[in-house]
Amino acid sequence: MSRKFAGFPDGKTGSFSLPTEFIGKLLPLIDDFAELQVTIFAFYAIQQREGQNRHLRIHDFKTHLPLLRALTLTAPKVKPETLLEQALAAACNRGTLLRGEIEDPKTGEVLDTLYFMNTEAGRSAVAQIERGEWKPTRSGEEIEILPERPNLFGLYEQHIGPLTPMIADSLKDAERDYPSGWAEEAIGIAVELNARNWRFIQAILERWKREGKREGKPDETAQESVGRDGQRFVGGQYSDFIER
Repeated sequence: MSRKFAGFPDGKTGSFSLPTEFIGKLLPLIDDFAELQVTIFAFYAIQQREGQNRHLRIHDFKTHLPLLRALTLTAPKVKPETLLEQALAAACNRGTLLRGEIEDPKTGEVLDTLYFMNTEAGRSAVAQIERGEWKPTRSGEEIEILPERPNLFGLYEQHIGPLTPMIADSLKDAERDYPSGWAEEAIGIAVELNARNWRFIQAILERWKREGKREGKPDETAQESVGRDGQRFVGGQYSDFIER
């Protein structure tokens, strides 16, 4: 005989939301009850997180007693931990959840596994993990996904002008040939000096590579550093690149 639910209490109770696509598109695809239980729990638990890259770890699933009790009733002859792993694998294979594996950059050993909802933010976070753009927090227990850098193409279009095939190739070359962040910083200087064209940006990068990039001292603000670097080009051989 099944046990009965006593009903929801009076007054305001906590709640979480499910997207309409869950009922119309996802629910008809789920043919395993344990997968359904884990999927609903994931929607609930991930909404309790904060920040841009909200995720769950395997620990979050394994330590939630109501979920484990539900899995035990679903398949009494199977260990709930085993059923949980199978259900998570099924949810990932179906595309409901995304799995990101944190690997030691030196050994390739998997240090942790993070689970994200298959949303735009989740897909971005997993892509960042695959590119190695993550770091442990000071406690060494949590994983912090680094803020995603603006796409160089989008940055150019937003601040300089429309992309042409030639400019696109030049941006690809710049990402390959110069240290990380140089092209973005050179675009920032071009915007600051109203020198919004690729020749000026390229001139900055070439001089940094040839003469060494000027770094600001600890007591100097970023704005002062940008202005000083830019002035090196205003009065020199690249001054004709500036649009006035």
